[in-house]
Amino acid sequence: MIIGKPLFSVEQIQTRVTELGNSISSDYEGKEVLAIGILKGAFMFYSDLVRAIGQRLTTDFIIASSYKDTESTGKVNVLYDVTEKIEGRHVLLIEDIVDTGVSLNYHRERILRSNPASLKICAFLDKQERRIAHPQIDYIGFKIPNVFVVGYGLDYENQFRNLPYISIFKKKT
Repeated sequence: MIIGKPLFSVEQIQTRVTELGNSISSDYEGKEVLAIGILKGAFMFYSDLVRAIGQRLTTDFIIASSYKDTESTGKVNVLYDVTEKIEGRHVLLIEDIVDTGVSLNYHRERILRSNPASLKICAFLDKQERRIAHPQIDYIGFKIPNVFVVGYGLDYENQFRNLPYISIFKKKT
């Protein structure tokens, strides 16, 4: 396994998270937000982002998986679901990376069936080259090329989540 040089440094990440938090705070001014994080990958981004949002908010989570090795399976397995009431609430869905868009679209459609007052999506990383489904992403941290990345919560076989930066990952063959 090879971890290359950082694609995004700790400083770049923190600057961008602050910018996103300010933008979200402005857009939700006077409204209470239900911030739903999609775990496990979004846990670091989610934690930093909700602290950067200056509006009242409630937190909740979805634990889901759609990857095997370095590829998306195209099938979403929900292991833990939202416990907060969604109906009539302003929901901010927070995702680590949008790759094919299939899993994010799945979660988006499930939330919309619960009739929120509004739904916006914030993704830390956007890998548009691999897109199959095209859910609207309202807030994007960084756009990245079609590479596999680890760090800042993102993993390879549940490893490297603890890196404080984003790095390109390659398997030795």
